Amino acid sequence: MLPLSKIRADLKEIRYYYERKEVFDTAIGGGCFNDVLNKVRRYSHAVQSAPPRLYDLYILLYVKCLTQEAAGEELGYESEHIRRLNKQLLTFLQSKIVE
Repeated sequence: MLPLSKIRADLKEIRYYYERKEVFDTAIGGGCFNDVLNKVRRYSHAVQSAPPRLYDLYILLYVKCLTQEAAGEELGYESEHIRRLNKQLLTFLQSKIVE
């Protein structure tokens, strides 16, 4: 089982990838790949079986790169509820991601 610190670090890299996706896609078109793509695939596969609320949160926080505050506004949740859901998401991913 991966430690939560590793999952958090991976999610930061995944978020960075989506923030800069256009640059990565251009590099891929030129034959230049980065290991972050493997993480993106692994986490995308894992989150497919997540409960809908956790899946939605993953998309908002790590694919759309919203802050927890902005995600809470979009979903109509208080900040504390978003933090609890994010913790559930991390635990869910920890149970699904195998390194």
